[in-house]
Amino acid sequence: MPTAHPTRRRFLRWTALAGAAAVAGCAPSAERERAVSAASAAAEGVPKPPLNVLFIADDDLRHDCGCWGHPLVKTPHLDRLAATGTRFDRSYVQFPICNPSRSSLLTGLRPDATQVTDNRTPLRSKLPDVVTLPQLFRQNGYFTAGLGKIFHGGMNDDRSWDVYADFKPTPTGHKGQGRNLTGGTLRWCAWKAADGTDEDQPDGQTAAEAVRLLEAHRAGPFFLGVGFHKPHDPFVAPKRYFDMYPLDDITLPQAPADATPAPQPAVGGGFAKAFAKFTDRERREFTRAYYAGTTFMDAQLGKVLDALDRLGLADRTVVVFASDHGYHLGERGWWNKNTLFEHSCRSPLIVRAPGVGRAGQATSRLVEFVDIFPTLTDLCGLSNQPGLAGQSFVPLLRDPRRPWKETAFTQVRRGGFAGYSVRTERWRYTEWDGGAKGVELYDHRSDPGEWHNRADDPTLAPVRADLAKRLRAYAARA
Repeated sequence: MPTAHPTRRRFLRWTALAGAAAVAGCAPSAERERAVSAASAAAEGVPKPPLNVLFIADDDLRHDCGCWGHPLVKTPHLDRLAATGTRFDRSYVQFPICNPSRSSLLTGLRPDATQVTDNRTPLRSKLPDVVTLPQLFRQNGYFTAGLGKIFHGGMNDDRSWDVYADFKPTPTGHKGQGRNLTGGTLRWCAWKAADGTDEDQPDGQTAAEAVRLLEAHRAGPFFLGVGFHKPHDPFVAPKRYFDMYPLDDITLPQAPADATPAPQPAVGGGFAKAFAKFTDRERREFTRAYYAGTTFMDAQLGKVLDALDRLGLADRTVVVFASDHGYHLGERGWWNKNTLFEHSCRSPLIVRAPGVGRAGQATSRLVEFVDIFPTLTDLCGLSNQPGLAGQSFVPLLRDPRRPWKETAFTQVRRGGFAGYSVRTERWRYTEWDGGAKGVELYDHRSDPGEWHNRADDPTLAPVRADLAKRLRAYAARA
């Protein structure tokens, strides 16, 4: 008979003790006292049952949420999670498009190490033997399940998952009122206020299956990955979520009159010409559809969190909510991701770890998404394979004001060359093609919208030189 893994053995010992105590509750009083006493004595020195993990991956979500102070967008369940966990106000992805970002997060490696820098390259085609985050938990005796979009493209990786499922809209969910905002030029750039209920949409079905799996595997330990697709395009959500956002309530971003033009690679590509033709009404429709998808996703998150509470799992389950990158809603004329501006690189992150830190705390310290892998293994007492790029931020959960990382790095590609960006608590510095195709420097203390490029300001030459040195050192080792 095969020997159970150490994590599983600890869980089985704890389960046996809990069972003994439960049996004792039905015994006559003297026997009950003896049984409880024996169980208590046996429990001395026995580790607590292993923590479960609920890993919630969202798609294309920016910081337009109530818990980050947005005055219009309704996200009561994300706000509830933030009120019981730790909100990260400066958390940065390593590559702000879906596949490279998720490949980096789920391996704990930076994009130049994964070699995944587009949405077409499967992770396993570059790193066939890499141990992914859920795979490591599975190797340590956890039941692992993936739902929806965790890896890009619905990667059903049998080394990572015991169970994997993705979902499609029902025939009713395909129906509804909407339109393409570019007249069909960009097929993805369309919204639909859909007929039917939440569960006529993939995210609603994902939430329902997540609840079912929580009920079936409440004994644990489990690693449950729940991947919500919205607010990613096409912008489809049940009609009632669109009704929450009248067009007249939508405020569009306004560039200051003295805004500095960005270098050509900073915002560009085939989408820009279509975006330039938007009317103000189309801009408002795009924003309303994005907000509707955000609130729809939030409602599905609420169903999963409710189940966690109802089943008594909240006090023994680590919850991570992370989006794969941010998003532009018209800033710099851009309506997408894949830039090295703050709106694209900075991404929502909330972590709730039982018994670690204070409920409702926030940290402004820099963290990177490569840090999520070692943080989860640290919280759950698992050993990592060598070579991870990040560091556990469990110390920040305990003390969110303590000194921490000085830099966070994000990169993109533009055809045959790369752009690299370094973020400190005050500055963002970006080089395109090693600086040959443009350099940007923004002071977040006075310019959080990154409208004024000060790379050529002679008074900031020492700052630029320092950040350039850091950036090139990162690019050389990445």
